[in-house]
Amino acid sequence: MAASRRRRTAAVAATLAAVALTAGLTTGCAAVDKALDCVQTADAIADSVTELQQAVDSAADDPTQLDESLDSIDQNLGEIGDKTDNADVSKAVDDLNKAVDNVRTSIKNGDETPDISPVTDAAGELTKVCTP
Repeated sequence: MAASRRRRTAAVAATLAAVALTAGLTTGCAAVDKALDCVQTADAIADSVTELQQAVDSAADDPTQLDESLDSIDQNLGEIGDKTDNADVSKAVDDLNKAVDNVRTSIKNGDETPDISPVTDAAGELTKVCTP
């Protein structure tokens, strides 16, 4: 009887260990997936910021490029904001949103070549906090 109880206890312990290991691996993979999503989105935002810089440089030729670049950044920020629960990433997203809003306000107020350095700085910070 004691041997049977030990086998059952060992079986239960093995099952619990397997469940715990699986949960740990799943959680680990989820964290890695989130980090990769963050890095990929930050990379897309960096590309959008480059496009924004080019749009500012050629604003006289095609002013719609500014709006398109800002819209692209907004879309990517929405994606990363929805996927993260990291406080540093959330703050970087908020800072970048504010910088983009300031550029939009400058454009609405007639500034054809707005200062986008705060956008560039905030995008750099986002890239930094997304890098594992």
